[in-house]
Amino acid sequence: MKALVYKGPGLKALEDRPKPELQAPGDAVVRILKTTICGTDLHILKGDVPTCTPGRILGHEGVGVVETVGAGVTAFRPGDHVLISCISSCGKCENCRRGMYSHCASGGWILGNTIDGTQAEYVRIPHADTSLYPIPAGADEEALVMLSDILPTGFECGVLNGKVAPGSTVAIVGAGPIGLATLLTAQFYSPSQIILIDLDDARLEVARRFGATHTVNSTDGKAAEAVLALTGGRGVDVSIEAVGIPATFVLCQDIVAPGGTIANIGVHGHPAELHLERLWSQNIAITTRLVDTVSTPMLLKTVQARKVDPARLITHRFKLDQVMDAYDTFGRAAQTHALKVIIEA
Repeated sequence: MKALVYKGPGLKALEDRPKPELQAPGDAVVRILKTTICGTDLHILKGDVPTCTPGRILGHEGVGVVETVGAGVTAFRPGDHVLISCISSCGKCENCRRGMYSHCASGGWILGNTIDGTQAEYVRIPHADTSLYPIPAGADEEALVMLSDILPTGFECGVLNGKVAPGSTVAIVGAGPIGLATLLTAQFYSPSQIILIDLDDARLEVARRFGATHTVNSTDGKAAEAVLALTGGRGVDVSIEAVGIPATFVLCQDIVAPGGTIANIGVHGHPAELHLERLWSQNIAITTRLVDTVSTPMLLKTVQARKVDPARLITHRFKLDQVMDAYDTFGRAAQTHALKVIIEA
């Protein structure tokens, strides 16, 4: 089968690989219909994720059709159309019983990280009963690719961890795909202000179309002053970091109001400063999280009810044999205006 393989920092290749086989009774092998590229894949290619070693097939998102199932799989059978969760969970270990599926003792974020992933024609899914979701008849499968990772990540790590509430003020630093997914799901709670901060005017225009009440271009280095001006000098109740670089984490500290929350979503590959000399007395909370995908069933319902449309995040489409072009397009988003790209296997 064709697969996109990580070859080391800065290196990747489309290769022929053996079709995966069942390794445990709870496994399923899924034929990929559509997958995508995540910002985390770019972090892997930068060398920021040491758990992902050369030779790994990348990708942790997608929809497909069940090809084969192990003897222990009871919820799915060959031919079922399924959504693949970016998080594999056994549902039985201590962390899973706490709802912390991202830290499952035998799962977590393993697809495209420590086991082969979804940017291929086929993928093996461990713990299939609790790591796949049935796709409702008539659903837009392309849109549902956004529910593998990006929508639950924005919602859980940003909106829920940030404690977005009716009437609250929210700033999202980063108007890339994850920041925009956070923007879409933050509106479930009717905050009074949602301020999007980015360097790219084109992405800020998208943010306004998606429901941002205000946007700030941070190119001039005065984003904090602009946010304070928009909030009467107070700052925001929730500042959400959706980039993953030191400067944006510091910006979140500069704009959070007393009693507020900084919710980190970004994947950080380098140390970032925490200014406790300013924040120790401000009653703020700082949260981090790897998505648990506990919200995926709810998000499936909201998409089916047309309360949120994740298809709005999709800007480009490619075939699997064009995956190198897809990475180029996604990696040069400032020039190509790419948000999420769909790759059809």
